[in-house]
Amino acid sequence: MANFIKRIFTWWDGQTFGTQFWTWRKGEKVGEDEVGNIFYRNADDSKRWVIYNGEIEASRISPEWHGWLHRTWDEPPTERPLVRKDWEQPHEENLTGTMAAYAPAGSLRQATPAARSDYEAWTPE
Repeated sequence: MANFIKRIFTWWDGQTFGTQFWTWRKGEKVGEDEVGNIFYRNADDSKRWVIYNGEIEASRISPEWHGWLHRTWDEPPTERPLVRKDWEQPHEENLTGTMAAYAPAGSLRQATPAARSDYEAWTPE
């Protein structure tokens, strides 16, 4: 019962019943990316949307599909793949706010922060 209510009212934890119904009635599947997100459009291509596989986080969408969703180009990557340069790195989602985020040396988030010899604590006299 809790899962049913959650699907009615929450959008951040998967598609709602409204989105699922809209997709079933009006959606035409265009393709799927490497992480399992599924992309749709309606019959006249006036609306484009994505059903996320897992957490709903916009940075999980690759540049190819992002460009198609935002109408940077008309053809989806399934029809016209984006040309990649050999120096380009693979797409990564934004890890800010997660335990996998970058923590520089000396950060308090490191398991054992580095000792600092260039810092001396101030003590009042």
